[in-house]
Amino acid sequence: MRTALLIAMAFLFGAVASWVFRDYRDVGHANHQQALAPAAAERKILYYRHPHSPRITADKPMKDEMGMDYIPIYADDVGSNGSEVRISPEVIQNLGVRTAIVRRGTVATMVEAFARADYDEDRLSHVHVRAEGWVERLAVRSLGQRVNRGDLLFEWYSPVLVNAQEEFLRTLRSGKSGIRQAARDRLLALDIPADIISRLESRGEAFQLLPVYAPAAGVVTELGIRDGMYITPSVDLLTLADLSSVWVYVDLFEHQAPLVTIGQPATLRLAGLPGTELTGEVTYLAPQLDPQTRTVQARLRFANPGERIKPNMYGRAFLQQPAEENLLLIPREALIRSGDSERVVLAGEEGRFAVTAVQSGGEFGDEVAIISGLTEGNRVVVSGQFLLDSESSLRAAVTRMAPGEETGEVEAMAESLAVWTEGFYHGPGRKEGTISLSHQPIPEFGWPAMKMDLPLAPGVTLPELSAEAAIRFELERLDEITYQILAVDALPGDGRQ
Repeated sequence: MRTALLIAMAFLFGAVASWVFRDYRDVGHANHQQALAPAAAERKILYYRHPHSPRITADKPMKDEMGMDYIPIYADDVGSNGSEVRISPEVIQNLGVRTAIVRRGTVATMVEAFARADYDEDRLSHVHVRAEGWVERLAVRSLGQRVNRGDLLFEWYSPVLVNAQEEFLRTLRSGKSGIRQAARDRLLALDIPADIISRLESRGEAFQLLPVYAPAAGVVTELGIRDGMYITPSVDLLTLADLSSVWVYVDLFEHQAPLVTIGQPATLRLAGLPGTELTGEVTYLAPQLDPQTRTVQARLRFANPGERIKPNMYGRAFLQQPAEENLLLIPREALIRSGDSERVVLAGEEGRFAVTAVQSGGEFGDEVAIISGLTEGNRVVVSGQFLLDSESSLRAAVTRMAPGEETGEVEAMAESLAVWTEGFYHGPGRKEGTISLSHQPIPEFGWPAMKMDLPLAPGVTLPELSAEAAIRFELERLDEITYQILAVDALPGDGRQ
């Protein structure tokens, strides 16, 4: 009896508890739904966005080709003008969004160019003779030999000079001053030094060997004679270079050339002289553009004490421009250029971002001057701005759609675009009309390097390709999710390196 009584009491207790729990659950669920109702009513969904392609949208919940849900976009996430977006702090952190303050500052343009040192052609001396003859004794025998002005270079024999000396001696015996002066002038015209002529007058006998002296100090850069060689006035016998100053050539790009003027100060840094800066100036600017390199050549002159600058040394030349004051500056990476438009993404409070058009000026290293569109103290996005700009453009397009338009899936078609890239051929694809390949990153489409099947455009034929053959192919984007191959070329090599 006691056991039966206990079982009956347990059954009754369980029934009461079950009724109480169910009632409590229903009341709690109703209260929860009632609490959520105002919040849900406050947030209005404008549209649903494809999880991977922001340009693809729909007016109702749906799934993408991979089974992922479209992302709802709420009205309070879009600004009144449709170009403003609001992002949660977690998403901002995941995107790696960085910002910078628009500032005013003073900057100076620095033109930097590759430089090559060479001889100062104003200080080159070429040695020639003014008659025919033979070299009898050569005093300078090697390239690079250093000589001073007036040093003996060589002695030579010339029948023409011997005859001219004998004619001069005959005029001395004639006593006719006019004829004597004419004969003396002929010796000078034949480049016989005046001191040799004076010695000839006192000696009374012609010199068979005549000396040739260095016209300037320098080093021998060209040596075209040897002992016993027959020489003529057309032969370039020696070249002497004075290295107390050098020329430095730089090639300027088209946009750099207008910034350079003759007389402008210049600084030179050479790879062979680390930590050393040399100062000089611009002495020449070519009047024409080189059609091959599309550059303008400029010539600089630098003093060369101690001959530290060696001809054919390489380095970098820096041409300083006058400073420009009170410019509005932003980091160069914050500026978005597309076609003829320029814009930046402004960062506001509470995770709000807006795109604004700007007009840029000159570039100064890692900064860009802004002529219009911003004010000092604005905060611009310098990392992640392209994603924000894309999202803002999409939302602006959706909010501009007039109410009452036919509903359905709204897809913003991308402009057709074709690019060439390289990869490897792996054979036919899993579907007819496709091929399997792996390719390099394609930044124009935002694709990383990957292996995939791609369809061939109608009429495209493949060259003879072996497995793992290196290829070059043209890929066309028809819209956000449709691509086709327009052409395939085989590259040298038939396998992976």
